[in-house]
Amino acid sequence: MSIDRIVFAFAGTVILTMLALVLFAGLTWPLYVIAFVGTNMLQSAFTGFCPLALILKRLGARPGMAFT
Repeated sequence: MSIDRIVFAFAGTVILTMLALVLFAGLTWPLYVIAFVGTNMLQSAFTGFCPLALILKRLGARPGMAFT
């Protein structure tokens, strides 16, 4: 699995998990996590900088097209 796919899978999992906490547990703090993940995805689309991609690269994950 490439770094790109891992990053997208991780972001999607975090967003859906936090959304479930908002909807089913009635918590409001996960909205901040959702906003952080969304903001990070948006800025990485323009800058190419993603902290998770750097960590995965150091751990030896195979680079993809987006995060080289």
